[in-house]
Amino acid sequence: MKWFLLCLAVVAFNVAAQANPEGVDVRKSRLLLLPASTVERSSAQQYGQLMRTAQAKGALNRDSAQLARLRRIAAELIPHVKRFNPAAVQWRWEVNLISSKTVNAFCMPGGKIAFYYGILAKLQLDDDEVAAIMGHEISHALLEHAREQMGKNTATQLGIGIGAALLGLGSAGRAVGDVTGQLLSLTYSRDDESQADRLGMIMAAKAGYNPRAGVALWKKMMSASKGAPPQILSTHPSSEARIRDIEALLPRVEPIYDAAQKPAQRFGPPAPKAASSAGG
Repeated sequence: MKWFLLCLAVVAFNVAAQANPEGVDVRKSRLLLLPASTVERSSAQQYGQLMRTAQAKGALNRDSAQLARLRRIAAELIPHVKRFNPAAVQWRWEVNLISSKTVNAFCMPGGKIAFYYGILAKLQLDDDEVAAIMGHEISHALLEHAREQMGKNTATQLGIGIGAALLGLGSAGRAVGDVTGQLLSLTYSRDDESQADRLGMIMAAKAGYNPRAGVALWKKMMSASKGAPPQILSTHPSSEARIRDIEALLPRVEPIYDAAQKPAQRFGPPAPKAASSAGG
């Protein structure tokens, strides 16, 4: 086990860096045990499998108007990624819409974005609110929160695997491979969520979307989370805390929005009745 700890100290290290875009505090702290290429390759595989499953069920990209809206908003956000993660310029970005009542959205490493129809229809999201969510999810990818979490999980699994191997109970070699199958079920820390909120506000504002939409969005989330919270809120700070943080950041982010070129096209949320036709 001492050998394992020595190897881990050599291969993995913590990076605590402050990116200070436009005067808003955004910090990255990462355990870089897994190469970015490994995480992004696993992401592409899992995302592709999810899309194939949705396609087989007739649940992929059924609403062409809403899909076009998501892709247009993404196209307005993506040009701003280089400022925060230069490697993201080379990502093979994808945006898809899954017909499901699930209230969720995500961006996996490598720029793999998906929205579930339920979050659009149940919350009746306008473009500014979609941009707030998409900016947040893209920010997780830019800040490499999944890579960090997978690194932590790898360290734990590798330690368990080496211990088991030393006792003749299993192979340590499976540990790294095992954790790469977790991307769709990873959870982030509350600090990760707050960092993604801050960077997401900047991303949306730079693309010309009103950062004040975050206040309305999280009020809708509060209403939707009565009883069992939506999946997207599973590890997030409380909506009340999130609204306070957004309002505190507005004086620094609103000038970015005021100076930005505004989107030429705007479309409204899907009709509420459409939500009932989405798959479960």
